[in-house]
Amino acid sequence: MFVKEKIKIAIVGDVHEQWETADQQALLSLGVDLVLFVGDFGNESLPIVRAIASLPIPRACVFGNHDAWFTATDWGRKKCPYDRQKEDRVQEQINILADSHVGYGNKEFCQFALTVVGSRPFTWGGPRWKYDDFFASRFGVKGFSDSTQLMVNAVKNTVLETIIFLGHNGPTGLGDRPESICGRDWQPLGGDFGDPDLAEAIAQSRLLGKRIPLVAFGHMHHTLRHTKKQVRESVQVDEYGTVYVNAANVPRIKEKDGTKLRNFSLVCLEKQVVSEVSLVWLGSDYQIVSQTILYDITDTK
Repeated sequence: MFVKEKIKIAIVGDVHEQWETADQQALLSLGVDLVLFVGDFGNESLPIVRAIASLPIPRACVFGNHDAWFTATDWGRKKCPYDRQKEDRVQEQINILADSHVGYGNKEFCQFALTVVGSRPFTWGGPRWKYDDFFASRFGVKGFSDSTQLMVNAVKNTVLETIIFLGHNGPTGLGDRPESICGRDWQPLGGDFGDPDLAEAIAQSRLLGKRIPLVAFGHMHHTLRHTKKQVRESVQVDEYGTVYVNAANVPRIKEKDGTKLRNFSLVCLEKQVVSEVSLVWLGSDYQIVSQTILYDITDTK
């Protein structure tokens, strides 16, 4: 099989009900090879998930906490707008995405010589294990150790050497300032709010000999709650050369001067190495009206 050595990946940050027919055309106009969705499509929004499932571009998806908004928590169940005795919208979303859903699993893209491995689906993030009943009943997971093991099993079940981890939240170990890529930006300020099970899965995957050029996620919005003077860090690179990208630029669709603009994070992968990361905004004609380079490998040499 011919393997494409240079590919363009679009990471779609937290959607929060903002997905339109124009988004599909925008991705086609960008000429992306692969689309990664970090979840939070909506509050258990079946129409949004169906629309994304119909996208005619190779894709992989994980679910975020909002995708179990009325199912995982006591307070959410009390506010649930549908009959949970008759509907299981969490499972419906999983069924709709089918093999595009990689939470606790993987999807191989042999044409790119890489596998996308999904981290814990429906994560709320942070150092404390939450919503025991939900994760135990849905996935048989009773804590961080079990969660890590499912991710590592997904890694072991692929024969390809290169792994991209896709999560809703990022891993621990990337900083504890409020503006850090997974930092806590609400009271009390500061602290690492990454997922420890994902961090451990990444470490164990390296011991298995896997190359990890990219870890993509969202959840922690770029706009900080405690200040408007700065935004959250979007990209970080570790000592192994792995590039971590937080794509949660929310709202991902906005209006300016009567024109709708929509954003995507773009990653260029050349010979299994991230060469560039940028944030782009596209206008109504699907052309890029703004591009911010967040990472350029030539600047690190």
